[in-house]
Amino acid sequence: MDYCIGLDIGTTSTKAIAVSTTGELLGRQVAFYETRVPQPGWAEQNPDTVVARALGAVQALIAEANLAPTGAIALGLSSAMHSLIALDGQGRPLTPSILWSDNRSAPQAAALRQLPQAQALYERVGTPLHPMLPLAKLLWLQQAEPAIFRRSHKFVSIKEYLLQQLCGEAVIDTSIASATGLFNLRQNAWDREALAIAGIAPVQLSELVPTTHCLGGLTAAWAKTLGLRADLPVVVGASDGVLANLGVGAIAPDQVAITLGTSAAVRATVSQPQTDPHQRTFCYALTADRWVVGGASNSGGVVLEWFRDQLAQPEVMAALEAGQDAYEALIAGAASIAPGAEGLLFLPFLTGERSPYWNPAARGAFLGLASHHRRSHLTRAVLEGIVLNLAAIYRTLPLPTAVSEVRAAGGFARSPLWKQMLADGLGVEVAIPAVYDASSWGAALLALHAVGWLPDLSAVQSFTPIYERFSPDPDRTQRYRELFRLYESAYHSLESTFSALAAWQTQG
Repeated sequence: MDYCIGLDIGTTSTKAIAVSTTGELLGRQVAFYETRVPQPGWAEQNPDTVVARALGAVQALIAEANLAPTGAIALGLSSAMHSLIALDGQGRPLTPSILWSDNRSAPQAAALRQLPQAQALYERVGTPLHPMLPLAKLLWLQQAEPAIFRRSHKFVSIKEYLLQQLCGEAVIDTSIASATGLFNLRQNAWDREALAIAGIAPVQLSELVPTTHCLGGLTAAWAKTLGLRADLPVVVGASDGVLANLGVGAIAPDQVAITLGTSAAVRATVSQPQTDPHQRTFCYALTADRWVVGGASNSGGVVLEWFRDQLAQPEVMAALEAGQDAYEALIAGAASIAPGAEGLLFLPFLTGERSPYWNPAARGAFLGLASHHRRSHLTRAVLEGIVLNLAAIYRTLPLPTAVSEVRAAGGFARSPLWKQMLADGLGVEVAIPAVYDASSWGAALLALHAVGWLPDLSAVQSFTPIYERFSPDPDRTQRYRELFRLYESAYHSLESTFSALAAWQTQG
């Protein structure tokens, strides 16, 4: 049977899937790796460990799904955005892989936002000026580690580093490039001013190629290790965010994709680059004629995990004793509480926030807490706070037409209450696609398109059937509109307090 491999190099794990040319999932493997936090606010990984685990997942996929090497027609890649690795002249890492979640370059990002040309820079590169950007990380490296900066021959992402090992080629797709803060969306080239600000030359970056670009094949060593033929087309692919849109089939003008897992994102596909006058949204390349606009949030399922571990231990212990899932027990309690949690509001910014506020100093807060509130009210407020932040991002999207449906994926899809809450909070139908791992699925679909098995990318709809739909309840939607106004007002009222508390926390 002919099949395509989709490989998604994520923040905490890599997912490898095999998909037949008719859309059947033939196999799936996951490989995990550690994130180091050597200082508060830092997040980094060993790039060689990530590459070994990621390609190990492909090796295990081929072996355990008993896939014939001759049946593989392409390998398509996806990866998390914003990573940065400095390499020496022999291609060896001088730094760890500094992740999107690393906040060490917050002072440099703040300085970028104060530049007179900050708005013009954002409009060209399409990314809000935030510590996640490699542009900000390069400034940090130049100032904090000048010796390493001077020794650096190349600056790459984790996907580029893997491709160099796997295929022996130094290329970067326009999607990953568009998430660096160094790429001019409209010129489809590295931005001269951004590179000048970063203090680097174009030769220190990889060759730009389209997301559908096919590399010549695998190195002989890796072909033997993986059990694949050496001339297998390797499609460089795109970033995990834009491929998640493709993976859930949200590429029409009236569709929006939401991913709610550990973190969260709201994205829509558009036919030309678009930016926001207030710098609230990003714009990343998908293909030569499709871009993805939206916003990413730190405040996803990790917030509910924090609540479970820190504030809900009695419920967790009771669930364990009864043989139940702790999350299911917590959410069942929240289901008994009316929308609005009887006057309790939660701001979910435990680790600062990206979209739509782009404020690393934002902090979490329960507001309106009163003596009648119980833990079930707090759980409901936490779930609603995450949804309200997604609604805040959703309202910033520069869409040319009304939205007919939101296609949603991620760990939250296991909860009927949360899915209905999302539909009510947005006031639009939420559709749940029957796909595994939207980004790896999208990587496989883009690879099928690149090698000619899927000539029209709009046909991805047939690969992403919907198994569940949730329609908004008008009364609950109106209730959430009222709550959203309180949410927005509360955030803006507390901005200065957040900054002061964040500074206090930094001081220890």
